[in-house]
Amino acid sequence: MLTLLCLAQFMLIADVTVVNVALPTIGAELSLSGSALTWIVTAYTLFFGSLLLLGGRLADTLGKLRMYLVGLSLFTAASLASGLAASGPALITARSVQGVGAALLSPAAMALVTTLFDGPARHKALGLWAAIGGVGAAAGVMLGGLLVSGPGWAWIFFINIPVGLVALIAVPALLGRTHRAANPAPSRGRLDLLGALTLTTAPALLIYGLVESRDRGFGTAHVWLPLVGAAAFTVAFFAVERRVAVPLVRLEVLARRSLLGGALVMLAASGLLISAFFLNSFYVQHILGEDALTTGLAFLPVAVAVTLGAHLGGTAVGRIGWRLTAAAGFALTAVGALLLTGLTAGSGLWTGLTPGFSLMSFGLGTTFVCATTAAMNGLGHQDTGLASGLVTTAHELGAALGVAVIAMVAGASLEGAGNLSGYAAAFTTSAFIAVAAGISGWFLLPAGRPDLSQGRVMAH
Repeated sequence: MLTLLCLAQFMLIADVTVVNVALPTIGAELSLSGSALTWIVTAYTLFFGSLLLLGGRLADTLGKLRMYLVGLSLFTAASLASGLAASGPALITARSVQGVGAALLSPAAMALVTTLFDGPARHKALGLWAAIGGVGAAAGVMLGGLLVSGPGWAWIFFINIPVGLVALIAVPALLGRTHRAANPAPSRGRLDLLGALTLTTAPALLIYGLVESRDRGFGTAHVWLPLVGAAAFTVAFFAVERRVAVPLVRLEVLARRSLLGGALVMLAASGLLISAFFLNSFYVQHILGEDALTTGLAFLPVAVAVTLGAHLGGTAVGRIGWRLTAAAGFALTAVGALLLTGLTAGSGLWTGLTPGFSLMSFGLGTTFVCATTAAMNGLGHQDTGLASGLVTTAHELGAALGVAVIAMVAGASLEGAGNLSGYAAAFTTSAFIAVAAGISGWFLLPAGRPDLSQGRVMAH
């Protein structure tokens, strides 16, 4: 049962990184512009991140198993549609539906895990669930290279279908009366649909404006109107959450400095990491002329560096505290990004790209631990679910926003033709973002270290 639930989560995480390796090939076969390629990544992470909190509330009100099956069905069907897509708009639409399915599936699956296990078994199960994030990201990189170089890019989506069908049949069959006994009836609370609408619309308009600015510049209405709309919907979201009886996000919890700091660190770290995968996929394949399989192999040490950084970051937080660990992590990220600004058409893949990218990823791995543990620090049991949902939301929205910003800065360099000026500008921007995130984290993250009596639980 746990294997099936974790396998579903594995698909959702892998689908963030698996696409990056395939983007140059997809762009060439479907004749897509740089903006359209950006949306193939951001459409998924945008809907995944902005609807996660609503997905969690739906699991509570309509039933965990029911929302798990609805989300998995949507995700599987959208994976089929993505693989069959013959145009950019069709693929972007299918990726958006994938994101909606992921937002319904992920919180329901995690809720089932917490329902099915108690005591030490629950702790081990949640530790395995957390580890799926790193494994999924690393495997996504390898799968992308293998599948694009083998049967073709459509199979990065088709591979989800047999897994989804097996889980759709096996999970309800295995749960049976066990699920009904552990969770006899869903609650019937009110849903904050207006809050979910404003929470989704605000980042969508922001990202749309940033993506459009790449081709149109900031002086056109196509760009500044969405940006103004994003600000308006952000204000509307807070106004709605202040007034509704059962808000999607309780503002008094969001106002906690440690939670705000953790979410901000997660937003920056996720944006920097996923945008670096996005940018370097084009560099390796367009500038260096390598194939997708070589790209996947080149990214594997980077995925390992993230995992190693997260492991050592957990130890560092316990010894020197959140602020120093986050500052050191973002400093390493900035140094790695600056090393990548010197890439040329003659740079070696393993000697030019891998050292800077691995250093960048190692530093970001430590900041992921800081974000999660700081956000959960000192919260009562009744608020841990909300805090976890907010941090996960920041992770997915950070990925969408990071890709949009870096693609805007890189500009025409993503089209190939040996133009490297945009890559240098994009990595310089990444270094500045890392420094800004480190400074912000210093003031927002807790000053001390985790309580050792709770640290092991929070670290998992």
